[in-house]
Amino acid sequence: MILPELSQEWKTGLSLAWSGYIAVLSVWIVMQKRAPVSTMSWILSLALLPFAGFVVYYFLGPQRLRKQRVKRLRSRAKAHTQADLAFLRDAAQNAPPALQQMARLGTASCGLPVSSATGVQLLSGGARTFDAIFDAVRAARDHIHLEYYIFEPDKIGTALRDLLVERAGQGVAVRLLLDALGSKRIGRKFMAPLHAAGVKIALFHDTRVGRRLRPVTNYRTHRKIVVCDGRVGFTGGVNITDEEDKRTRPDAYHDVHLRIEGSAVRWLQTTFLEDWAYATGEDLREMDHLMGAMLPQVEAGNIPVQIVTSGPDNMLEPIHRMHVEAIHSASERAWLTTPYFVPGEPALMALTSAALRGVDVRLLVPRRSDSAIVSAAARSYFDELIAAGVKVWEYKARMLHSKTLVVDDHCAMIGTANFDNRSFRLNFEVSAVVYGPELARPLAAQFETDLHSSGAVRAHRPQSFWRRLGDALARLFSPLL
Repeated sequence: MILPELSQEWKTGLSLAWSGYIAVLSVWIVMQKRAPVSTMSWILSLALLPFAGFVVYYFLGPQRLRKQRVKRLRSRAKAHTQADLAFLRDAAQNAPPALQQMARLGTASCGLPVSSATGVQLLSGGARTFDAIFDAVRAARDHIHLEYYIFEPDKIGTALRDLLVERAGQGVAVRLLLDALGSKRIGRKFMAPLHAAGVKIALFHDTRVGRRLRPVTNYRTHRKIVVCDGRVGFTGGVNITDEEDKRTRPDAYHDVHLRIEGSAVRWLQTTFLEDWAYATGEDLREMDHLMGAMLPQVEAGNIPVQIVTSGPDNMLEPIHRMHVEAIHSASERAWLTTPYFVPGEPALMALTSAALRGVDVRLLVPRRSDSAIVSAAARSYFDELIAAGVKVWEYKARMLHSKTLVVDDHCAMIGTANFDNRSFRLNFEVSAVVYGPELARPLAAQFETDLHSSGAVRAHRPQSFWRRLGDALARLFSPLL
């Protein structure tokens, strides 16, 4: 069948419609006032999708979210920091000026001050992490709060669910906040025992159509937070899934997590409660009578810790800024581990500048991640990194999922944020910055251990034309990844 040739009127009409579509879409995207590279990438990408681009951008494009900081909650949390002040003043006097500036940057960009911990423990691997979390849950006497991106109804997920049911039955208040997309496999049957035991469950950004005028599918809580009795907290890269547990799966992700004890936990608690209020619509003023237990007075520790949060509700990109500032402050080493490496210009410049001024800059990424396009985009940066003196390794043993940064012997970061635009700008993330050697040294030792299962990326490695072309094309989508 031969299609009839379009008349001139039809051609003119389609041309005008196409031009109008591009104009409307461009104005909409430009008015978001995002980075120019990201804005142009969206416009050029969606211009190639006749009218469907409008739908794609409606569902997945950037938008401004307003997530209220609960001022009364933060004021109450700060009131409990008095015990930390004397210690922190002494610590600040002995800290390098660069660290003092970094701490001020974290406070100014996300509103959370430096606090202290009586102990920080690096947990390597899902097995150690799950054991530590289960022990803390069993020891809780007042409340247990959990926030996760991925919570699977598998072996480890079922075991944790059953433990939460048991603890709720013993009078412990349990709140469970799950990302609706990341934990989409959790169904009513799996949650029924939790509901029956009185566990409160909420979904972050419900993905069902009609829940919001404009969907927020692209904005997820990527946070992993556990708080027990306001005294013990956990954060890091480990989700609740058998994919993180080598006891169940020999090919489990290689990951790390952090256990924090002491007053710094109140800021993990504050982050959870603000997310809970946002997801449920609950007025935290109705929980005032519970705040004494949720934000208990805890003795000051001798380890300075700063919890840093970021998300699409905060255009200052606190975690992004803290990474860049930490790398700029390095005088001896900056060792970065990330499963997804898609840096923006500031982060890339920080890494290469540090290497060029003689800092030992190392980057560890997985040889093969769970996203082919992200892996390809990451490879496209290797040549310029290596040319500047950055040492790049690819972890070969399993999927590497750790998200850490070690700077000299006085700063270490561990959290949920990948080194990419999605984590820095789109996801709700949380990181713990530990000032001093208490975490920097064990994290550096873990980094060196991981290098034994890694291969160095060479400057003049053999690459096919098609591999180089694929990597270069993937890089074009970096602002969108």
